[in-house]
Amino acid sequence: MKNTMTFLALLLSCILHAQAYTGKGDIKGQVGTNIQRGGSGIAASADFGIGDNMSYGFSSSYMLNATEGSAKDVPFNDRFDCKARFNANIGNVFNMDKKMDIYPGLDLGFKNFGAHLGFRYFFTSGFGLYSEAGIPLAKYNNHDIEYNNQFVFYFGASFNL
Repeated sequence: MKNTMTFLALLLSCILHAQAYTGKGDIKGQVGTNIQRGGSGIAASADFGIGDNMSYGFSSSYMLNATEGSAKDVPFNDRFDCKARFNANIGNVFNMDKKMDIYPGLDLGFKNFGAHLGFRYFFTSGFGLYSEAGIPLAKYNNHDIEYNNQFVFYFGASFNL
């Protein structure tokens, strides 16, 4: 019982000091899964704060489970995508709790130019969860199977680095 109470007190103190976006110099890393029509996969991203409400970063995803067509028929370049991104971190604009951040943004990748909307919630000063939705605005290629040119949903863990 004593160990449980100590753990809960430690967890509560960590939750009270969590902060989702602190501005210039803030670095976030995210690892999760992407879900979209035709399959699912893994995703990773990093964001670097350059102002009170602005950040830039990079994201990458790889399709593990291709359900359209034979998984053997989908080449690596159709499964993989990498993007540069720019975010407007506006949690403080909406007077959200410092543990939360909402960030709309634009991304430029190998397959398309798109937009995304994300949300982060930090439980501790170093760990939280995120969810993000993205859509293409302009497509570069027109393939029969367009894994990287459609609505995609991401969720996973977020870390302060």
